[in-house]
Amino acid sequence: MENDDDCVRLVKQAQLGETESLERLAALAAESLRENVYRMTLDDELTQDIVQETVLEMLKIFDELKEADRFWPWLYRIALNKLRLHRRTQKHRSAASISAAGSVADEKTGRDAMSELAAKELKQIIFAAMGRLKPEQRAVLTMRCYNQMEYAAIAEAVGCTEFAARKQFWRAKKALQRQLAREGFGKGSLLMALILFGKMTATSEAAAAKVSVGAAATKVGATAAIAGLAGTKTAVISLVAAAAVGVGAVAVTSGVKGPVDVTGDRAGTTGAGAQGTTAVGRGSGEYWYLFPEGRDGPMMTRCMKGGACQWLQDDHGNYGFDRAKNTVYLNNYRQWRSDLSVWRLPTDGPQLREFLASVEGGAEQMGYVTGDGPGLLVVAAPSTNGSSFWQTRHENILNEEYFRYSWPAGVELVDNRDAMHRRGWTYFRVSGEISGQMVLGSGRIPFVYDAAGEHWPWMKISLGDREIVDTHFTGFSRPWMGLHTIDAVRRDAAGQQIRFETTLEEGEEKAEVVVYAPRAKLVYTINMQADVVEQIMITSADGKQARLKFRYLQDIDQTRGQFVEPRVSRYYGDKRQQGLTWLVDLVNGNW
Repeated sequence: MENDDDCVRLVKQAQLGETESLERLAALAAESLRENVYRMTLDDELTQDIVQETVLEMLKIFDELKEADRFWPWLYRIALNKLRLHRRTQKHRSAASISAAGSVADEKTGRDAMSELAAKELKQIIFAAMGRLKPEQRAVLTMRCYNQMEYAAIAEAVGCTEFAARKQFWRAKKALQRQLAREGFGKGSLLMALILFGKMTATSEAAAAKVSVGAAATKVGATAAIAGLAGTKTAVISLVAAAAVGVGAVAVTSGVKGPVDVTGDRAGTTGAGAQGTTAVGRGSGEYWYLFPEGRDGPMMTRCMKGGACQWLQDDHGNYGFDRAKNTVYLNNYRQWRSDLSVWRLPTDGPQLREFLASVEGGAEQMGYVTGDGPGLLVVAAPSTNGSSFWQTRHENILNEEYFRYSWPAGVELVDNRDAMHRRGWTYFRVSGEISGQMVLGSGRIPFVYDAAGEHWPWMKISLGDREIVDTHFTGFSRPWMGLHTIDAVRRDAAGQQIRFETTLEEGEEKAEVVVYAPRAKLVYTINMQADVVEQIMITSADGKQARLKFRYLQDIDQTRGQFVEPRVSRYYGDKRQQGLTWLVDLVNGNW
């Protein structure tokens, strides 16, 4: 828009009393307003009235403008107030008819009559779609898409908060998409419609040639997209205000041993030798939590920071974005906290929270979301007073654009995954001994939610003449559920009020989690980059010992027939109810 150095100079000179500068500023304002106000009203006569009244009001109260660089938001606010006044004091003026669209830019183009007719029909459809929007929606679309105004400037013009401006723009964009969908246009037609409408409503051919709407202009940010749903009739259950999700949270003390100098910016090395983010700090941006099957099922997450996606963990993979390098890294592992604290969820109940606080030496304030059902989505957004949670449900939430994310244009994608993570699942073998008796086993593990349906998790362990089948993986790796193994194991322990300690040597790829069960001590060795349990050492209270080692297969081409699914339901058994203490029962001979 025209908020450049020349405009600021004109405003300052006019404020100093230069009549010529004020007249030039008035002419510039009228020229810009004619185009923009028409996009709000779609009425030539009303547009002329609003422009004249706005310019006159501008000249009358010009001394009230304090900041020269805020001239355009200030001017548009005057115009919007004039428009509101007309709407209150006059009968509703009908939107321009479809035929009116034909009079806008109806000149010959040299194409044949059929092409010209098709182009004219397209213009009529788009013009009519815009005409069915509320004037306020057209106003915010105009300011954002055609004037490239920042949300802060739109908020100033409309008279609301920046967040509210983002939300209004999101709703306006969705409203236009719905109108276009009624005419058979898909989601990809939004930018086309906005550009064509801008050219149709331009004041001249030269102005029309300059109209462009970038994809970035239609982005509103994660929280505004979800909050935009609040108040609509299609998706919302409730809006829940809550406390902080991690801003200024207390670091772990008693729960961690050894050096933990791992920062959110630290880069780690995968099997491929490429670098990618290993851990994230607390309070870095806003967090999204999606539970496609409900609060006790798998979870997908993403973190937004500075208006861009910092990392995304969805049904297909785990992504981290390095803005400085304009590179997205596709990694094996789910994210974990840089200070090794347990990852908290907004669906965690009070008992779990209190126990984790007692183990880690401090309470992390987080709002508790009680909703449930498929498609539960919670957004944790830091604010000056803490964080707020928006809770919503949508049946087709995985197909909605507010969870799927398009990385910036020209981004490079670096795939750091090993073969089994690239496949999305793998088989594994179990070996070891329990009290001197050999243990053998096998199993299958999905790494992402997308693979968990067809390649559901199972494990068979043979101990002497006994065979134990487990499909819940309590106390083991469950990366397809949405948490890193280090958090899955510790949260399993916390769920049974069992204390634990965590150690990670700086520069190492492995962590050690010691779990102090009532009748035994379990020591987990976890590969942080592969996101799996490599070994479990168990020592019972009476001195019995056990060791289970896990080997995950990168190549499964030669394993046909070696891994046979157990003939049980994927939800078979009561291991989930027992928690990880069923491993202790193995050592104590209770199976």
